[in-house]
Amino acid sequence: MATPLAFTGHSTHPMAAVRAAFANEQYWKDRIEAVGGPNARIESLAINGDQVRVDMVQTIPAAELPAQITAIKPDGLTIPRTEIWHGNGGTVEAHVDGAPATITGSLTVTEDGAGSTFVVDATIDVKIPLFGKKIEAAIQQHLTELLEREAEFTDNWLSSH
Repeated sequence: MATPLAFTGHSTHPMAAVRAAFANEQYWKDRIEAVGGPNARIESLAINGDQVRVDMVQTIPAAELPAQITAIKPDGLTIPRTEIWHGNGGTVEAHVDGAPATITGSLTVTEDGAGSTFVVDATIDVKIPLFGKKIEAAIQQHLTELLEREAEFTDNWLSSH
């Protein structure tokens, strides 16, 4: 059974400003550099009006992982991730290279007073007997922290651009 990943972040900036950032190539370059982890990179970025697709690779170093995971993946985790945005919603898909672990879900940005709210509603599924749930929990914790850093980055980036 998969583990849910539910994240809600708030921005002081309106939804239109957040979506405009998502349609800005420099925003993605700055974000991956600031919060993507060691060796993080953008693999491809396609922006066509309000349609945005970004393929990125992020990593979780072994030093940040519990022993149950480093026993299986001693070099840490490499996580290719795709976000596809259209209008105020989208999808996210990710997997862990070399492991039967996937993340899938939806993304939304909505107005919230003078600001906006960003929501990720996803599931983490690790198909490893006995250890799957522990690995899912570790991935959930790390991704929640990453999403918090990305939301904070976005708000700060918008304040300075």
